[in-house]
Amino acid sequence: METFIHPTAIVSTEAEIGLGVSIGPYTVIEGDVVIGDRTEIGPHVQIAEGARLGRECKIFAGATLATVPQDLKFEGEKTYLHVGDRTVIREYVTLNRGTKASGKTVVGSDSLIMAYVHAGHDCIIGNHVIIVNSVQFGGHCEVEDYAVVGGLAGVHQFVRIGKYAMVAGISRASLDVPPYVMAGGHDTFRFEGLNIVGLKRRGFSSEQIDNIRDVYRIIFQSGLLLGNALEKVDQECKCTPEVNEILHFFGNGSAKRKYIRPFKS
Repeated sequence: METFIHPTAIVSTEAEIGLGVSIGPYTVIEGDVVIGDRTEIGPHVQIAEGARLGRECKIFAGATLATVPQDLKFEGEKTYLHVGDRTVIREYVTLNRGTKASGKTVVGSDSLIMAYVHAGHDCIIGNHVIIVNSVQFGGHCEVEDYAVVGGLAGVHQFVRIGKYAMVAGISRASLDVPPYVMAGGHDTFRFEGLNIVGLKRRGFSSEQIDNIRDVYRIIFQSGLLLGNALEKVDQECKCTPEVNEILHFFGNGSAKRKYIRPFKS
């Protein structure tokens, strides 16, 4: 497959363009950009210096990738945006590159970033993630593998969203969301139970879901302080990958954000 560059596109001679890449009309690709094989780039896209795009990605019209961070502390340092393989970035998505805090913003492989999403500097978005239309991420957010963030949600800087978690649309996500749970709400961002439908769709067995439920009963309903609850989980719950994932998430807690808690009327 031959590489195709539309005559109206502006592509720097310093950009590395893979085999079979397609670049649409009026797109601008700056120097120090790497684009993997068979990636498709639509019209009116801007890919700024520091972008590293994987293979077989699809970038739709109007997307703006790897532009400078919207951070007053940014001083022009060399930073990057990394996008994995087969990720789809829809219309008018904006992904800023990192700052000296981490040096890069990252989007994993096989993810779907829908229209008008913004991810600020130093965000890390994992693999197989779905970000629905118009979600806005502040800087330094983390979204782990297989998570879903609903449309129009606003995610506060430094918030972490765990694996297989789901954040409801139009939420004000100001707290960390542990793995496997649902959370939502605007006035009060709260825990809304396990992401049962999502877990079943991803092939989790009833036994695995029961193990996850047992862990969160201890964390959320035992009345213990978090550290004591985690110790009780470690001592009493089965040692499974799901249990270890929850313990790992809480054990690497952000100093910037608190964890979601169950809603109490």
